[in-house]
Amino acid sequence: MRTSTSRLHDELDRLKATSNFRTFPSADATDVIDLTSNDYLGLAARTDLRDEFTDRYGNLRMPALTSSASRLLASCQHEYHAFESLLADCYGREALLLNSGYHANVGIIQALADKRTMIVADRLVHASIIDGIRLSGAQFTRFPHNDFNRLERIVADVPADFDRILVIAESVYSMDGDRADIDRLIDLRRSDPRVMLYVDEAHGVGVEGPAGLGLVAASKAPAEVDIVIGTLGKALASSGAFAIVDDTVKQYLVNKARSLIFSTALPPACVAWSNFLFGKMMAMDAERDTLRRHARALAAAIATATSREGIESHIQPLIIGDAAATIARSRELLARGVKVLPIRTPTVPPGSERLRFSLSAGLTDADIARVCGILTEQG
Repeated sequence: MRTSTSRLHDELDRLKATSNFRTFPSADATDVIDLTSNDYLGLAARTDLRDEFTDRYGNLRMPALTSSASRLLASCQHEYHAFESLLADCYGREALLLNSGYHANVGIIQALADKRTMIVADRLVHASIIDGIRLSGAQFTRFPHNDFNRLERIVADVPADFDRILVIAESVYSMDGDRADIDRLIDLRRSDPRVMLYVDEAHGVGVEGPAGLGLVAASKAPAEVDIVIGTLGKALASSGAFAIVDDTVKQYLVNKARSLIFSTALPPACVAWSNFLFGKMMAMDAERDTLRRHARALAAAIATATSREGIESHIQPLIIGDAAATIARSRELLARGVKVLPIRTPTVPPGSERLRFSLSAGLTDADIARVCGILTEQG
């Protein structure tokens, strides 16, 4: 007899049969080279930074460990305002803190888009963006990854009864490590006054652009990218996210973004830590240089191992194309002291299963040389 959970068991059995069943990884061994985290600048393990942060308070009380309420209700606002002011000074526009990149994408897209909005998104945007699009109820279409000629044709064909065209891309794509052409997006915005640009810099902030402010900040007209999303849980080794917008959009989101309004705000201590690290991050050109050096070495090794051109990015895929084989390769590497996890469907399309190498400036040149040696040896 079928029960209320029968279909759940069926789906779990299907996932296991296709090598797509997931579990939480076990605790890390201390002697592995970790290529799984998004700690791009190597800040997460920096005890010197943690000590400096706590020492700055001396005998003063540390910021609260909980906000205890939504941002619209919380009484502890100082840390939020201080960090948003720093972000606004750095980017030259208003800033709004949110609880995570997922909260940001779901809440902002849902708030801005409606039945008179046409959304046009890159085929490879993050799942949180897709969820925001679906929740908005707006019509949407997707263009082939980084195919700006196709994007331009789609935008040109949007009927006149749509008063907004929300074009969404990522600056650095999380599974392939390649980049969007921000200047080309800006040209598109200038071609139609209905176009609003939305760029997720989750994997760009801290790593790319002037002072690590991202690829939009390095573009020819940063202010013409209407919404820029940055996350704090990757290169910034903290938690949360922020949106860079103009004042009108910020006020609108404060009143309409459900993920902001109906969720307990980030702990003030976490916001203060993010503020502290963001200020440090802007001066970390040496760490960014180290990351680029690691990227060049790994790209060369992957190219040698696969006979395919590598991409010099802090995110690099080694495409295997089969879930079971990808899992097996991951286990082989772990047995040799290299932790890199398999990426499978639905995170990536079937046939593009891969190992995703996520680099960090906290790794040494010797670490990278060891990884590269194993890859070229295995082929």
